[in-house]
Amino acid sequence: MEKIVGKVWKVRDSIDTDVIIAGRYLRTFSLDELSSHVMEAEDPEFAEKVQKGDIIVAGWNFGCGSSREQAPVALKHAGVSAIIAKSFARIFYRNAINVGLPVITADVEAVKGEMMSVDLENGIIENISTTKKFKIKPFNQFMLDILKNGGLVKHHLKKKNKIGDFNIKSS
Repeated sequence: MEKIVGKVWKVRDSIDTDVIIAGRYLRTFSLDELSSHVMEAEDPEFAEKVQKGDIIVAGWNFGCGSSREQAPVALKHAGVSAIIAKSFARIFYRNAINVGLPVITADVEAVKGEMMSVDLENGIIENISTTKKFKIKPFNQFMLDILKNGGLVKHHLKKKNKIGDFNIKSS
């Protein structure tokens, strides 16, 4: 998996899923519509200004609140390539991996607008703007494959297509 490189969006502790995508927008099935409202409760200009590859750097408990899968989906569709936080709500963490959005538990120093790179395979986060490096536990191959394939379902379908669909009849 290639390094992730992007501009930092710094956010506070306890960003809940309603802040990521408010419940009033969950009636749409359009990813463009959904992502056009992402993080608007925190930063009304976020959806308009976030660019493909950008990285969110957060404090504690990112993704707390309801277990809505639309939160990581909206972030990913808006262009967020990774989220680094001191801690994540467990369900948000799992939902993010399931949709192919890398989430990294780490305490890194960064300011909004700085450039950062993330190497999941080797376990290195670098604040390119300050040249400060942070060591993290490298992601294992299974996790890297899920992320590389775009999420758990896509990973499973790709794997299934490689080995074929075997029907086993019981006697």
